[in-house]
Amino acid sequence: MKSLVLAEKPSVARELARVLGCNQKHKSYMEGNQYIVTWALGHLIELKMPEHYDTKYKTWNLEDLPIIPQKMGLMVMKQTNHQFRAIEALAKRKDINECIIATDAGREGELVARWILEKIRWNKPLKRLWISSQTDKAIKDGFKQLKPGKQFENLYHSAVCRAEADWLIGLNVTRALTTKYKDPLSAGRVQTPTLALVLEREQQIQSFVPKEFWTIRADIGPLSTDWERDNEKRIFDKAKAEAIQSKVNGKKAVLDKIDRKKKSEPQPLPYDLTELQRDANKRFGFSAKKTSSVLQRLYEQYKLVTYPRTDSRYLTTDMMNTMTDRLHGMASGYKEEVRPLLANKGIVLAKRVFNNEKVTDHHAIIPTEQRLNLSELDSDEKKLYDIIARRFLALFLPAYEFETIQATFKVEGETFIAKETNVIELGFKKVLGREGAEQLTGLQKLAQGHSFVVKDCSISQKWTEPPQRYSEADVLSQMEKFGLGTPATRAEIIERLVETEVVERQNGRFHSTKKGKQLIDLVNDELKSPELTAKWEQELEKISKGKADPKAFLQKIRRQTEQLVSEIKKSEKSYRAHNLTGSRCPECNEFLKERNTKEGKILVCSSPECSFRKRKDPKLSNRRCPQCHKKMEIHNGKAGAYFQCRRCNVVEKAEDKKKAVNKKEAQKLVQKYTQKEDFGTSLGDLLKQALNNQE
Repeated sequence: MKSLVLAEKPSVARELARVLGCNQKHKSYMEGNQYIVTWALGHLIELKMPEHYDTKYKTWNLEDLPIIPQKMGLMVMKQTNHQFRAIEALAKRKDINECIIATDAGREGELVARWILEKIRWNKPLKRLWISSQTDKAIKDGFKQLKPGKQFENLYHSAVCRAEADWLIGLNVTRALTTKYKDPLSAGRVQTPTLALVLEREQQIQSFVPKEFWTIRADIGPLSTDWERDNEKRIFDKAKAEAIQSKVNGKKAVLDKIDRKKKSEPQPLPYDLTELQRDANKRFGFSAKKTSSVLQRLYEQYKLVTYPRTDSRYLTTDMMNTMTDRLHGMASGYKEEVRPLLANKGIVLAKRVFNNEKVTDHHAIIPTEQRLNLSELDSDEKKLYDIIARRFLALFLPAYEFETIQATFKVEGETFIAKETNVIELGFKKVLGREGAEQLTGLQKLAQGHSFVVKDCSISQKWTEPPQRYSEADVLSQMEKFGLGTPATRAEIIERLVETEVVERQNGRFHSTKKGKQLIDLVNDELKSPELTAKWEQELEKISKGKADPKAFLQKIRRQTEQLVSEIKKSEKSYRAHNLTGSRCPECNEFLKERNTKEGKILVCSSPECSFRKRKDPKLSNRRCPQCHKKMEIHNGKAGAYFQCRRCNVVEKAEDKKKAVNKKEAQKLVQKYTQKEDFGTSLGDLLKQALNNQE
């Protein structure tokens, strides 16, 4: 008898099959003596849409809302139906006696597999592969320690509750807003409060009134000092600042006291996903989505890091004996850093990192024992691996120790302060690529009671500044603070806000749009509050641990849906589409709207019943202008397609696609007709010459 192994995607399935010895390759699965490995393609099953319950819901009407099915149904996704049928056929084989779920070890991964098994009515034994890295060793160990499927029932219930709640609230509120105000308006339990946070910062900036202030700096002996009173360096009265300057200039300054404090900074903990996304945004300007994509490759393709979608920054105690193997794995790229650590037997000095109670589904993101080959990685992969690796290496080094020295001078009743920091032990900062605090000179030699003449006392005029708009790192911090979304979903939520044009990115920071401002005014107060979704996440967490009732949660969501839709129906607020143009639709005479898409600006009809749309700007081709080398526009004329450069007005006729042979096709012909034996000029040689002439 054999076990059916269900992975989440083909790439993971191939790795599992290789490790498990499944060498017989088929279109939809791979087979060996003991295992048959197949795969989903992400979600193969989804919740039914409203029109599957009743065809009248194909047309969006406010009167039909809320749509609350008595029992939520599942359906096979059309585009991946072929793979579902293949899994269904495998499940019916008589030589299969159990299924091993090998999808991603988390809430969504559990849902991917369980919905497939529910749809095929699986009733045989069920086991779970739960691993945190994709190395051969991790896979082999994982299959030796398979867990019973029942152990993850509550995680599945939690995933179902999340999916159904998002469907009920998101779909109904979005349809209600869209139909009432006749414009695509998207809302949801996570995206709406996230938008509210961005707009709240925007309001703070708009209402900010700058204030003028002055600071005073004076040279006292060998030191540059700042005036200070009650921990405040700013003076909001120019006359007062000038009076202090006049009073102390050229006068005697006495060293009143010197405060010395020894401090230490502990080693930073390894990354969880959100912290890594924040750091990558600050250092490299990566979006949260880009960080997730690059990280997934490091985990899945190269097997260099552990499971990405984790919310823990700690490791389990049983991982202590794996540290040396991990150091050996990364040694080829970090010889100088790793050598002394191995000489010290790979002992982790940051003992607090090992804490079983603070590890939920997965531990922190750290390097695996897989041998590192930096030449295989592209620039972005190297950058991300490097900060993960260095944060890991920091665990093996001592804490950063330093001494702060503060000198307080008294001059004519005024206080001037000088500060410096002396590094005692650089510690973990040796590997983080950041030097210790700047070391100044002068304070070490001074003693209490020394006096000096105040020289060069100057005042500087400044203005208070408004808070900055949120960067992606800031938004992630706010989402984490208020419990909005999960590490796995936050990047998608941010991208959704940009795609629906309620916020826009400008120079790495989020700016609100007219549409976003209006939407947040129209949406229900309850839905834009971070507290609501935070409560949901807490309940979902309780459900996953068997400490809350999923049925009670979904009943509450149904009542909430009814209330939210009712509020929108009764609302007397107004809305004006932010992107209406003065042009009329040639088909129904309604005003056209301008929309930004990945392919450029398009014009669409404002009437929901009309499907008219056209490109506003001509499409850019990959053809370059022979004069200015900018991309040329592609147009369709009476004589067919042609290219035109807007800047130089150069026009070139497009080649007939049927006649033209692209570079890829030419390379295939070269390979086909090039002979290994050298019998003179082959057809392949002639093709090579032709290809070179084309270039």
